[in-house]
Amino acid sequence: MPWQFRRLLPMKIIPTVILTASILTASTLFAAEAPKKKEPAKKKEPAKKEAAAETEKVAPKPAPKASAIDLKDPVAVVDGVEIKKAELEEAFARMLAAQGIPADQLPSEQRIQGYRMILDDMIIGKIITKKAAETKVTDEEVAAKIETFKTRFGSEAAFKEQIAKSGMTIDKLKENVRDGLRQENWINAQIKDQDAVADKDAEEFYKKNPDQFKQPEQVRASHILVKLEKDAKPEVVAEKEKAAKAIAARVKKGEAFDKLAQELSEDPSAKQNSGDLNFFGKGQMVPEFSDAAFKMKKDEISEPVRSSFGFHVIKLTDRKEAETVTLEAAKPKLLAYLKQQKRQGEIEKVVKGLREKADVKINLPEAPKPPAPPVAPAASVPGEAPK
Repeated sequence: MPWQFRRLLPMKIIPTVILTASILTASTLFAAEAPKKKEPAKKKEPAKKEAAAETEKVAPKPAPKASAIDLKDPVAVVDGVEIKKAELEEAFARMLAAQGIPADQLPSEQRIQGYRMILDDMIIGKIITKKAAETKVTDEEVAAKIETFKTRFGSEAAFKEQIAKSGMTIDKLKENVRDGLRQENWINAQIKDQDAVADKDAEEFYKKNPDQFKQPEQVRASHILVKLEKDAKPEVVAEKEKAAKAIAARVKKGEAFDKLAQELSEDPSAKQNSGDLNFFGKGQMVPEFSDAAFKMKKDEISEPVRSSFGFHVIKLTDRKEAETVTLEAAKPKLLAYLKQQKRQGEIEKVVKGLREKADVKINLPEAPKPPAPPVAPAASVPGEAPK
């Protein structure tokens, strides 16, 4: 997928800058991302049949439910400052809650790995918190940062729901954000202009990575979905197809597609986006949907197209031919990306230097090794008794 349309992996700027609080704010509170526009997903391959009975007998068993791990208190000491067991367990619980992971389902080795990952962030956070103690942060800065979080969820209600889900409160969130901004401002002062990039950097990247700027053909479509269960009986299939044909007929007679999508589509996102799926390339939708859409002309309305989701009535709203994005068109996003990359490198240098100079004692246990899988019995020679 071309560079400017590829979703870049989240940089570690927040986890290494807004380390104590924001790690537990942006990383755990918002680990479950805000609802996104839903698209017909790629068709999954049918599950393979189970192995033969003898193979099943020696297959590894599911991991048993984890027992509680007895942690020492404090779990770490950083330059004389203790990180309490309760702090770590609270942060770990918030992370699991935000991601919807049942705590009792984690094997001991994974639980300890999780503790270590979070504790490492907390250690860096304690170091930078001490360094940034005198850094000023205004109430307006805190409010603005929280507003950026809210926009990711689309509504105040969704935002508050995620806060409750993660075990956070608004007051605690504000406190965490303030601490995080202190750390971020302090880091910014250390980096200064060392993350600057110039036009020549963008030009060099563009020349070295030509394939990343090739834009394949794309179409934009809207759809109205009449859902159908995979094991639906023939009479139900016929009924659903008839309903989809009736919808297509209404659109072709002049009724507004977007209004019908909001009223009739069984795609949950249709209420918000009126069935619009935005631009997509070949292979990004289930095959039946993609094949039909790419054969259509602009403003054409399809007859019902059946997929694993049900019957789709499709309207093709736009088309983009394959092209190579010019340097001038790509430059704004490319410069921002390169600056982010350079900034990340500078942040990591600062953090590494702080960590190496700090006096840190960690009291976490080592992760236990997972049990070895059972060994399959040796095959018997024909005519001999099993060994």
